[in-house]
Amino acid sequence: MTLQFEEKALKYYSDVCVNKDLVRKASIGTESVPMYVSEWIVSRYLTDGQVDAAARQKMRDFVNKHLPLKDQKEQLKSKLKNGGTLLILDTYSVEVNLRTDEYILKIPCLDENRATIESYIVENYPLLLNGGVWGVGRLEYQSPNGKENPFGQIRMVDFRPMQAATIDLDLFCEQRQHFTLEEWRDLLISSMGYNPTFYTPEQMMLLLTRLIPIVQERVNLIELAPKGTGKSFVYLNLSRYVRLISGGKVTAAVLFHNNATNQSGLLTRFDVVVFDEAQSLSFDNPNEVIGVLKDYLESGSFSRGGKQKNAATAGIVMLANIPLAADGNPRFENLFLNLPDFLRETAFIDRIHGIVPGWQLPRIEEGSISKQIGFKADFFGDILHTLRHTAGYEDYIKAHGKIIGTNDVRDRNAIIRLATGYLKLLFPDLKVSQDELVNYCLRPAASLRQLVRDQLTIMDPEYKPSFIDVAAI
Repeated sequence: MTLQFEEKALKYYSDVCVNKDLVRKASIGTESVPMYVSEWIVSRYLTDGQVDAAARQKMRDFVNKHLPLKDQKEQLKSKLKNGGTLLILDTYSVEVNLRTDEYILKIPCLDENRATIESYIVENYPLLLNGGVWGVGRLEYQSPNGKENPFGQIRMVDFRPMQAATIDLDLFCEQRQHFTLEEWRDLLISSMGYNPTFYTPEQMMLLLTRLIPIVQERVNLIELAPKGTGKSFVYLNLSRYVRLISGGKVTAAVLFHNNATNQSGLLTRFDVVVFDEAQSLSFDNPNEVIGVLKDYLESGSFSRGGKQKNAATAGIVMLANIPLAADGNPRFENLFLNLPDFLRETAFIDRIHGIVPGWQLPRIEEGSISKQIGFKADFFGDILHTLRHTAGYEDYIKAHGKIIGTNDVRDRNAIIRLATGYLKLLFPDLKVSQDELVNYCLRPAASLRQLVRDQLTIMDPEYKPSFIDVAAI
């Protein structure tokens, strides 16, 4: 049965929508690519909008031909050596070598870090310099040629990225008027890959909160939940502007700036840096990293070792598992009790804008995955990225909202940024009533920050209780 929001999505956004259930049914045979790549493949080979046997075979042929397994790399290199050409779907990235005045191409599926690339490709697709772009690259091999070229090299001579259609933000915002708030929310949830009929309205607001750091600059969140609630799903699958780091040890060079190579770190190259499995996160030289990170969370800038100060707009998201009691609530009043030392420091926690109570979400199961119409993931990710840099929304919050119960600058900044994110997501056309502004933007933002204030009060008597409220002006 087609739902009302699906009918309207197909009517007003037909070119940029996809049936999420068809993507699942297509079963293209790989889990190594993000959702927006799978949707791109499926959309290319649908037969009259359906996945029939012929379409499924074409998809499998495409994957088998252009998405090689790692154990095939020597066969592929041999083909190149013997004069063949490869068309490979991979996540390509480019670095600049100023010593040799050339671009260096990385090809993960071949474990190749010293390939070259035609300059015009980098000029046409500068995102290649930002840490990785999924696309189909045409690769050739240049044999050694005496002193002029003493070593053989793989070279990319053409590239087709996984690109959304041209983004028309004005049209996107204008078409919002045809949806009720509930229909629009359902469409956003389905676009994220979740089934809107599976979740309560309150749970859907928590799911949408995961998008705020993507759509709003410099929003810092931590989501605390048990395993299996899908904390990292959106960050892995929705946007090429998000980089996820899963547990382990993180260095200052990777995160901020590599002084040895003068290469920018993740914070300057992505919209959001996500630390998954934060309960097992550690830092190489933690005193330096935490100090610089706290500076960045506060000011949006950082410097390392006396080097030039760098500014960035990336948000920080931390995802951590916490134990629950029998009633489904956190086992300990102090939510950070079992987390690493730096996440038990109140000066660090105070710089986090909101705590997402992920324990209020159910575990991911078959029924929680979208089977409905939704925006294509590549289009949706690019819309969020474009909205991120669009002016007017934060000014609207400041002009029409009022924060009560706290004059703390960090509290107020956090609520304004979070509320701005909700406004961009739910009311991109800025057609919002006073009640909607309070109930769907200001109050959810205040509740996220209230959890931070409550934890600070529990952990340190220096922080006095603060009960935050909001209202429309």
